[in-house]
Amino acid sequence: MYQEISQLFMYGDLDTHSILYQLGNIFETFDTEEYKKTDLVKEIKRVLKQLLVMATDYGFDGNLWHNYIAYFLMTNENPFSLVCEKNVIEEGTVISLVQNDFAVMRALFHYDFTLIEKALEIDCFSMISHYHAVPKNKLMYNWNVSEKVQLLSKKLEAAENDREFYDAITDFYRDYGVGMFGLNKAFRISETQTGGISFIPINNMDRVTLEDLVGYELQKKKLMENTEAFVRGRKANNVLLFGDSGTGKSTSVKAIVNQFYDRGLRMIEIYKHQFKYLSSVIAAVKNRNYKFIIYMDDLSFEEHEIEYKFLKAVIEGGVETKPENILIYATSNRRHIIRETWNDRNDQDNAGDKHHSDTVEEKLSLVNRFGVTICYSKPVPKEYINIVIELARRAGIVMPQEELVLEAKRWEMSHGGVSGRTAQQFVNYMLYHCEQTADTCE
Repeated sequence: MYQEISQLFMYGDLDTHSILYQLGNIFETFDTEEYKKTDLVKEIKRVLKQLLVMATDYGFDGNLWHNYIAYFLMTNENPFSLVCEKNVIEEGTVISLVQNDFAVMRALFHYDFTLIEKALEIDCFSMISHYHAVPKNKLMYNWNVSEKVQLLSKKLEAAENDREFYDAITDFYRDYGVGMFGLNKAFRISETQTGGISFIPINNMDRVTLEDLVGYELQKKKLMENTEAFVRGRKANNVLLFGDSGTGKSTSVKAIVNQFYDRGLRMIEIYKHQFKYLSSVIAAVKNRNYKFIIYMDDLSFEEHEIEYKFLKAVIEGGVETKPENILIYATSNRRHIIRETWNDRNDQDNAGDKHHSDTVEEKLSLVNRFGVTICYSKPVPKEYINIVIELARRAGIVMPQEELVLEAKRWEMSHGGVSGRTAQQFVNYMLYHCEQTADTCE
């Protein structure tokens, strides 16, 4: 194995903590025949334990070695894989170098561990090649990554030669991309110890669709049209979704990401206190072959907060043009985002400000930087009832409509008023009630 790994060129820059690197060192020691059996077995078990931990995190099953090699190839960001991202590469000297790498990776993929198992009298490798995972709830592991890893693993197993192996990998790069941006839909950012940023994948994002949001057809259509233009590479606008709480603003954004994920749309969620990193975030993703929505949920600013100035500078202005693969989508309960007071409108109370009108205009100008503004208003009582009836139908709740409506009205009076969120909470309650009584659900 060590000899195979040493032949890698484009894929040969291995992290010293990676499983492949550590196994290469173990096999190099094994090949010298100068080792203490118990020590080598201990090292093998230590590394394979890492593989089992990884299998648990990602829900791998079957041949864990094959899953690991597939994961390694899917996440290896190098000049070749990045160029292949969403593209078809047919010519270039680098192809011959990479084809050799993939021939080596295919040999590693089908590596025969029998020799080392017999010599050390172990069966660890055989066990990980026929692994049966304990069934787990999807919320307990990253199912989004797991599905892709196991899909690619099966395709690599079916490859009958080096060319088919190469095609399976490059097809994956073209369809999904490479690295964490290829595998995941959404991310948060975190500050590193050196003062930079790192992207943290959001595992198991809600698989909500726009159809799940009852009503608000014009709002959904407007959001869809803008995102469709963006994904197609046409001119599109930053979007502000504003209005009452619980009306589906955040749900709409999540649904849009789910709908356009397979067409290269990704989302980066950023919080108000992280706005100082906006330029760093943009610099990190501007050259990737994806479309990125920088998402700001429940955006609002108090009088003393000045973070909105970072946002204004990024949205529009500055020397560097904002990359075409980045848009900003924000939700807010406030139409103008920045809190205003009556004093802002009272020239008498602001006599110390010689250019008070400019100050007010600066506060209000942020919303004007969003080319598309979409209002999600609280439903009227009739609309609320329609939402309840539709959600109840989808959930399989069967009971006289008059009784359902009466219960829904009672619920909203003590649970925050009419809204889509209140309707969903009521239906959730009724589902539980159905389970207890077993007489109102199909």
